[in-house]
Amino acid sequence: MLVLLFLVAFTLCSTMSFAHSHYNWSPSSTTTEWRPARATYYAAADPRDVVGGACGYGDLERNGYGKSTAGLSTVLFDRGQICGACFQVRCVEDLRWCIPGTSIIVTATNFCAPNYGFEPDGGGHCNPPNAHFVLPIEAFEKIAIWKASNMPIQYRRIKCRKEGGVRFTLDGAGIFLSVLISNVAGAGDIVAAKIKGSRTGWLSMGRNWGQNWHINADLKNQPLSFEITSSDGVTLTSYNVAPKNWNFGQTFQGKQFET
Repeated sequence: MLVLLFLVAFTLCSTMSFAHSHYNWSPSSTTTEWRPARATYYAAADPRDVVGGACGYGDLERNGYGKSTAGLSTVLFDRGQICGACFQVRCVEDLRWCIPGTSIIVTATNFCAPNYGFEPDGGGHCNPPNAHFVLPIEAFEKIAIWKASNMPIQYRRIKCRKEGGVRFTLDGAGIFLSVLISNVAGAGDIVAAKIKGSRTGWLSMGRNWGQNWHINADLKNQPLSFEITSSDGVTLTSYNVAPKNWNFGQTFQGKQFET
């Protein structure tokens, strides 16, 4: 039941407003300083439990994220802006449960909704002002014994390393086009996106939710190019990513940010 509550709670973020995250990320950063937080875990009772999430990445296994993922609490999630960012996480302070000398790298793919029926220092693990990570048990057990449950950890933001190029998954209907941007290296999170057809100039896209971006424009029967900007201010342009005969439901691969 706890697993199901986590999974349901994660999907509620798109209708809420959240505080900004409390770390700084600049164009020159490769890592940020270590900060304190806590972590719990979930164990997927069904293979379908790895599908979905507040960032919109869908099937995490099929899309290359695997079990190296995290749901973040309100103060870290930043209204979905943080989706795609990478963090190094290590267990601290509790010598009974920590696995010494270990750390994991996870990508932000989900949201842990607050539960205001409990105090932040009680059952409301993800309530403000808590910095909290919810990890798949497979990731949690790399840094701590599972019996530890709610563990003190340290985390820091790092640059993401991904195989292959940035992926653009097209969805929508008619003139409504939704694009999921995934597998992003470097800063990992996208703050602006533009699209260009062969018969248009560059058109700004709006953030729909997570890393899903949308636009209302007639772009059928045109090859598509993308210009995306990450949170560290770096812009990447990929020309003719999708061919003229692209269709909804297809995924195409563009260039990749340097790491």
